[in-house]
Amino acid sequence: MISEAGAVTLAHLQTGLEDRLEQVRTEIGRLIAADFEPISDVNAHLLQMQGKMFRPTLVFLVNEAVRAPDPRLVSLAAVVELIHLATLVHDDSVDHSVLRRGMPTINALFSHQVSVIMGDYLYSRAVIQLVRLDDMEPLRVLGRITNEMTVGEMRQLLAHDRLRFTEAEYDLLIQAKTASLLSGAAEVGALRAPAGTRKAMARFGQYLGMAFQVVDDLLDFTEAEAVTGKPTGLDLREHKVTLPLIHALPRFTDRQRARVARLMETAEPADTLIAEVMADVAEVGGLAYARERAQQLATLAEAELEDLPPGAARETLRASLTYVLERRR
Repeated sequence: MISEAGAVTLAHLQTGLEDRLEQVRTEIGRLIAADFEPISDVNAHLLQMQGKMFRPTLVFLVNEAVRAPDPRLVSLAAVVELIHLATLVHDDSVDHSVLRRGMPTINALFSHQVSVIMGDYLYSRAVIQLVRLDDMEPLRVLGRITNEMTVGEMRQLLAHDRLRFTEAEYDLLIQAKTASLLSGAAEVGALRAPAGTRKAMARFGQYLGMAFQVVDDLLDFTEAEAVTGKPTGLDLREHKVTLPLIHALPRFTDRQRARVARLMETAEPADTLIAEVMADVAEVGGLAYARERAQQLATLAEAELEDLPPGAARETLRASLTYVLERRR
């Protein structure tokens, strides 16, 4: 049963991992270093934008839980985070976002073209490092994941009739865009475990990742910019249809549905219009449904932990589910 007692912070999950996570940061800096000054300038900003290292944390926790030590783990965790960083750079470019974690994005600070090229550069550095490891297994896993993430981006880009976007389509989207890399991180942590355990950890990462994205979409409705580092209602502003709205649409009145249609047809919708749609979504239960769905996904993830031997690492992975459900940014 997922614990409801007390808040779980990322710092709690990372207890005992601080030195290894610092090694990951150092490894990322080494992997992306370049003699070419324009790339070095962008790299300096990228390293300041590094996130909270949740994916490398997952790599280490899974590896501890499966009890199959892997001396390449710091390097593998760095590659996973590097792929994540590349996707953020490309996402910001596609969405023309100006802020990421409260800081200017690469495309805002430099240019759209630089952002696209830097995303490609980060991917290429990740591939080079995987080849250096001289092992097909991590290359096979992370190569597949990178392809899935790209397909997910295309799914989102080509969702033309947004008011007909279904929950099944949404699931496919978040499986590819978010859950695939968390699944890959968990699987990489279990590369030297028995095949059945490795598959269970990949599934754990997938369910965890889907719950993570559902909660992320909820935060866009519920948390202020000061907390999340991005404007409230940004998904609606960018005409993205997420689970709260998908659930709400068939429950809207004609007037509420017309309001959503007007928002989607407006290049730069007004704050008042966004606020009205957000209130409509909450009124018909869109937020409550998304919270319930995130909990269901977390429960599926928790079931996969039964494949692991009892121990502190397994319980920390269980706590990671509570962290994902309760996080505010």
